[in-house]
Amino acid sequence: MENDEKKVDSSKAPYLPKTSPAPSAHIGAAVAVLSGKGGVGKSFTAAYLAVLLRRKGYKVGILDADITGPSIPFAFNVKGPVDATSEKFFVPVTTKTGIQVMSSNLLLNDPNQPIVWRGPMISTLCQQFYTEVLWDVDFLIIDMAPGTADVSLTVFQDIALSSAVIVSTPQNLVSMVVEKSAAMADMLSVPLISLVENMAYVKCPKCGERIDIYGKADDKIASDHGIPHFDEVPFDAEIASHMDKGTIEDLQCDYLKETADAIVAAAKLKEEKI
Repeated sequence: MENDEKKVDSSKAPYLPKTSPAPSAHIGAAVAVLSGKGGVGKSFTAAYLAVLLRRKGYKVGILDADITGPSIPFAFNVKGPVDATSEKFFVPVTTKTGIQVMSSNLLLNDPNQPIVWRGPMISTLCQQFYTEVLWDVDFLIIDMAPGTADVSLTVFQDIALSSAVIVSTPQNLVSMVVEKSAAMADMLSVPLISLVENMAYVKCPKCGERIDIYGKADDKIASDHGIPHFDEVPFDAEIASHMDKGTIEDLQCDYLKETADAIVAAAKLKEEKI
């Protein structure tokens, strides 16, 4: 006898997150910053978005989900070890402007020591950074690891994301790999609100003319996936300098302002729907 029940396409079904923050923690909106490719400026994007949101007066945290290649503590010049409560919850480290940070490097005695773990252990720690940290934030920025493997699945499937920002550079090879992350976000119903194209161009130091080193900017990924915002970030020595010095909170530029505004708007829209 045939089964009369309608078959459900599980790939399109809404995913109910498995995890919740620690009982005494507060996370208003979680935002993933992702890219299928490494070396595209994802950590800068995550760090500076946190800075911009903090300047707007919000309480902000950064969960460094790039467990084996953490950059966030270096960008903010914060060091561990992190404290833990008697209930064994982690207390995030706070930067000079009040941004809360949790990263695998804050758990190491030597920040140069590698973490040589297999995927399941990395995914577990990433999940613990969400469920076992005493966050008190309006926005939690999640700096993802490159690719579409364990960490991306853990974050996309286990955390209720308000929105996501995808990062690329204007090269065909990079765009092809980044496209995979965008497609993954679509598959798992994660709302992509902005595509940030880093290293998009450089300005001539003498005349100010824009020079497209890698060719003209391409918003094809944004248009193909219905991503409403497309931000360009040029080569800028100030960015590199502040990231290298751990003074990202002192950087003053407007490159990601629209993306930061979109994050706030997406969080408000989600609250209205709830």
